[in-house]
Amino acid sequence: MEHKTREEIRDVADILPSCLQARPRSKLERLELWVEALEREGGRRLRTLFEIEYALPTDRAGLRADDSPLSVAFADPRLRADGLAGDTVGDAIAFFDVSELELHNVLCFCHYGETMSAETAAARVRAMAASEAGHRPRYGSRHFVGPVLAAVGVFTV
Repeated sequence: MEHKTREEIRDVADILPSCLQARPRSKLERLELWVEALEREGGRRLRTLFEIEYALPTDRAGLRADDSPLSVAFADPRLRADGLAGDTVGDAIAFFDVSELELHNVLCFCHYGETMSAETAAARVRAMAASEAGHRPRYGSRHFVGPVLAAVGVFTV
């Protein structure tokens, strides 16, 4: 790696003052970037994290898996440039500003088995983003689920 002074760099690049640099992305924007990264993977199978809720609290932050939704996020250059430090549970909680429970609902083996499609992971992260934006997805509301279950005959008397 070669070191150059600002004066040497000015000859080949524009240097902007720090006041013109982009503002940090909001939590919602970071979640949306994660959704986009997952959607680019299409139907690719991603590994879930095994029994997150049973890991010792001291170990939980370090949980990770190759080819997981977290590794897809970490592979995205925009998320790394914005400060995503790694592909662990702790890195995701800190960067995306989500709770352990929210992350559990997206990543855990107990919901999806050993693998899940990237599309499913994108849908779960999108639901988190919608919740952050103050929107509640209709498929999760009692106004939608009740009538659907009644229509398929779940509620029989």
